[in-house]
Amino acid sequence: MTDLPSLDEARGLWKQQVGAAKVAWARLTDDELLGVNGHPEKLVGLIQERYELSRAEAALQAQEFFSAWKV
Repeated sequence: MTDLPSLDEARGLWKQQVGAAKVAWARLTDDELLGVNGHPEKLVGLIQERYELSRAEAALQAQEFFSAWKV
């Protein structure tokens, strides 16, 4: 499994990225995404649950999403 960003890194930009997350995972509600508050492990859990994926696959999707933020 790849490394997810630190909680501080993710929280810093999360509110700006909620719209992009909604596009990536349309089955997640706005409230759920706002509740994630940039916490990578919470996002992984939601993706895993809603999309019935393995933890590893959900973590990979989240990692790819977060890595797109890095400039």
